Amino acid sequence: MTPTDPVKLTADLVRCPSVTPAEGGALVLLEQVLSEAGFAVTRVDRGEVSNLFARWGAGANGRTFGFNGHTDVVPVGNRDDWTHDPFGAEIVGGFMYGRGTTDMKSGVAAFVAAAIDFVHETPPDGSIVIAITGDEEADAIDGTVAILDWMEARNERIDHCLVGEPTSPSTMGEMMKIGRRGSMTAFFTASGVQGHAAYPHRANNPVHAMARLLDRLASHEMDQGTEHFDASTLAVVTVDTGNPATNVIPATCRATANIRFNDAHSSASVTEWLRAEIDAVTAQTGVAFDLRIKVSGESFITAPGELSALVAGAVKAETGIEPELSTSGGTSDARFVQHHCPVVEFGLVGKTMHAVDERVEVAQIGQLKAIYARILADYFA
Repeated sequence: MTPTDPVKLTADLVRCPSVTPAEGGALVLLEQVLSEAGFAVTRVDRGEVSNLFARWGAGANGRTFGFNGHTDVVPVGNRDDWTHDPFGAEIVGGFMYGRGTTDMKSGVAAFVAAAIDFVHETPPDGSIVIAITGDEEADAIDGTVAILDWMEARNERIDHCLVGEPTSPSTMGEMMKIGRRGSMTAFFTASGVQGHAAYPHRANNPVHAMARLLDRLASHEMDQGTEHFDASTLAVVTVDTGNPATNVIPATCRATANIRFNDAHSSASVTEWLRAEIDAVTAQTGVAFDLRIKVSGESFITAPGELSALVAGAVKAETGIEPELSTSGGTSDARFVQHHCPVVEFGLVGKTMHAVDERVEVAQIGQLKAIYARILADYFA
């Protein structure tokens, strides 16, 4: 059997304009590639989102190793700013250019190619699952969550999973993720009394109250970090009154803060703290606040052990580098998978993801396939 070329597969995927939530032909392509390789493939579409679940092996005997990834990409922005066609997959100077080359079509191509070659060369005593969504870069409501719901309803199981997101800051192999901080957004609305700016005593200024609240929140040290996590953070990202006049105290003021929290907290405990701070400012100012919370994910960690050692060993064998076990960065679909089974993340260097002229070093695609192949070989040894 001719080895599956992950570079060609990456290029074919990049040429699919799968800007979230559009499928763009990417999952159709993978469905064909995996079906021809003997995987049982099912489309698990939900709402407007396209998803794919593929299994090699019956799953009754031995363990099941899973790969998770996504083919949806963020918008390209201004095409005129790109040096190369964002959906052209052009290779120049050893780099392949295009939206999704780094995040994360190369990762998908690498683990698909590794899995196909592995089951044909050394069929394992067990199963391999490949779960790919088209809803990671958007709301992530009908993507990996839909696949996991579908699996639960059909008693489909994965024992251990690797998410192929780009994880290395600058050098291939230097970092893997064993968890992620929680992420939530707080939306504040302060309601005061409108009035003339020359007579502030006749109004109740919600801007002043909001400023007081935001200062209390932003200057508060949530923690100093935990064993596996950096310190939690709160960032005020917008403040707005919608007031075009310079001589009017507005009736309302709105603000938004994004909070990244470690395992010393939960979204519930952070929300309780926010409400206590609001109550304190209301007591001081008489300005009432409305609070709305959106939780993107709770913090989680897959404790260092069998899975992290397996992946780290394969990375070191192929790159000579011992990867750092990290929980840094934003969110990923690992936050959903962790409810199903132990999960870690490992992938390419992510310096250009979401950027103009996003690109991947071509040699790293083959190197990543080799790492994933070694992980499978060691797992099923």
